[in-house]
Amino acid sequence: MSTRRRLVKSLCFLAGAFLFTFLAGCAQNPVTGESDFVMLSEDKEISIGRTNHPKILAQYGRYQDEALQRYVQSVGDRLANVSHRKELIYRFTVLDSPVVNAFALPGGYIYITRGLMAYLNSEAELAAVLGHEIGHVTARHGVRQQSAAQAASIGYTIGSILLPELRGPGTQDLFNILGGALLSGYGREHELESDGLGAEYLARAGYAPKAMLNVIGVLKDQSSFSAAEAEQQGREPQGYHGVFASHPDNDTRLQNVVFAANQYIVQDGQIKRDDYLNQVNGMIFGDSEKQGIRSGQHFYHLEMGFAVKFPKDWQINNKPSSLQSLSAGGKAFIEMTAADLNRRLSPSQFIQQRLGIDKLRQGEALSVNGLEGYTGIVELRGNLGRVTVIYLRDKAFIFLGGVKEKQLFNQFDSLFVATAKSLHRLRDEEIPLAKAQKVVVKSVGKTDSYLSWSKRSRISNSPLMQLRLLNGHYPDGELATGQRAKYIQ
Repeated sequence: MSTRRRLVKSLCFLAGAFLFTFLAGCAQNPVTGESDFVMLSEDKEISIGRTNHPKILAQYGRYQDEALQRYVQSVGDRLANVSHRKELIYRFTVLDSPVVNAFALPGGYIYITRGLMAYLNSEAELAAVLGHEIGHVTARHGVRQQSAAQAASIGYTIGSILLPELRGPGTQDLFNILGGALLSGYGREHELESDGLGAEYLARAGYAPKAMLNVIGVLKDQSSFSAAEAEQQGREPQGYHGVFASHPDNDTRLQNVVFAANQYIVQDGQIKRDDYLNQVNGMIFGDSEKQGIRSGQHFYHLEMGFAVKFPKDWQINNKPSSLQSLSAGGKAFIEMTAADLNRRLSPSQFIQQRLGIDKLRQGEALSVNGLEGYTGIVELRGNLGRVTVIYLRDKAFIFLGGVKEKQLFNQFDSLFVATAKSLHRLRDEEIPLAKAQKVVVKSVGKTDSYLSWSKRSRISNSPLMQLRLLNGHYPDGELATGQRAKYIQ
């Protein structure tokens, strides 16, 4: 048999396997009433959400403001009660994360971060985010996505059993690529469908459907800001998961599905800007105290009892396991980590034994701010870097400074040393600075401007642009006298 005929036969068998799987897994879509391919019952769908809900809370943390939690639940309930699956019990949770995000688990578990809430400016916009996520649940997008993935796996398994020529690694890789492309495209359609459903639920609940477009604008501004920051620092931009990551690029389609919701409006849709601002007034912004607080060039950690100062105008990124700082253009970086001290080693011995660095050039003992340390130059993959270890209580604070190109090392080395030497025990006067920053809603006075606010703000990275983002005025809008606006202090 020719290769061509074998390939045709293989595809026929594989199509048959898929058809068998598809016919075995059809269920009525709660939204459209049409048959969808699903391989999970509603009980299993709810079980997925119930099982993973504690894991989400463990990973992100639940924001400890019960009044705000009740408010978000009430807005979500208002939408859920006019949705296609009102028989479900929905749980809306504000997560204690500065990341701009919202997402849903199957079965009615819906999450929004305080990071995203900070950038919304009305109850209608909050409802738009929650409505979008309710749309994912009512249309069973998570279940359909998982079913498609399972079908792809089952289809390949059945095909490989029937047809030995499908068992090769090359065929499996190709199958995975094609399956991944299919699922990716399916996800973009889900996002558009959820926007339409969210807009419908907004209208049915009495909100203005156009708030869905406002939220998309907020997230597009966030994406533009992130891309500009990344370009300035010479790094790849970080995308947003959930509401925006897979959003369709075709604005005409988006506007059509949103404006279609106008048919459900019985009166002018509500915006409720002041109600929303009252609720987020006092909400934590950015880092939590448990994570440590970035403030300008400084970083303060109340629980660990230390402070450190990074170079002026460098971007500071607070990661779960490290602090990272990048120079303009990404020409140089500093990474700071902390490790437990378990044996009585000198800082130089720590570098040798714990870090595994035995070829240190220009090694030098340090005594800074009453703390013992050691520093030296090390080879980093053909490049030069500086490693410094400073002891504070039962921790070794490790500073690694590096450059993009070897010839830049001397230009930045003094900044590497100065940053490490700035480490000190948290002072009494610094304790207020180690407290979390908060959203404060203010009435704009005649002399107020984003520039004047940014000079007084504790926001570390691009305070001027972030204040504009917070109030929907990115990239070049300005405050208006008499309006209420969000400030960070």
